[in-house]
Amino acid sequence: MENYMPVFWIILTVVFVAVEAATVQLVTIWFAAGSLAALIAELLHAAVWLQWVVFFGVSLLTLLLTRPLVKKMTAKKIQPTNADRCIGQTATVLEEINNIAATGLVSVGGVTWTARSLNGEVIKQGETVTVKKIEGVKVIVE
Repeated sequence: MENYMPVFWIILTVVFVAVEAATVQLVTIWFAAGSLAALIAELLHAAVWLQWVVFFGVSLLTLLLTRPLVKKMTAKKIQPTNADRCIGQTATVLEEINNIAATGLVSVGGVTWTARSLNGEVIKQGETVTVKKIEGVKVIVE
């Protein structure tokens, strides 16, 4: 079995690198580093058990060392807009809000928005509502 270990580690490294190249997220780069380190250990004539220890150790170490960077790179960046200021504001219903009929307009701070009810209830024209969130070009009110 030991005669095949260099080939095994090379194949494993290539597979991990290929999977990494095919994905948009970092998912196997740590294991690629671990298998490369295990290949180096094998080339230095380390025992098979030690190669596995090196593989898991380097994989875990690179995961722990790069985790903060990966979290920073993959975190969604939310860009606040002027429209976000509407959330929590009161609005006046200009046109009856009926989710089923897909109708509803409200005025928030002098700006007219298409509106939908948060819980699906019909809200009559002239009522006062609170903007709970924005979905696309619609405000969701309650």
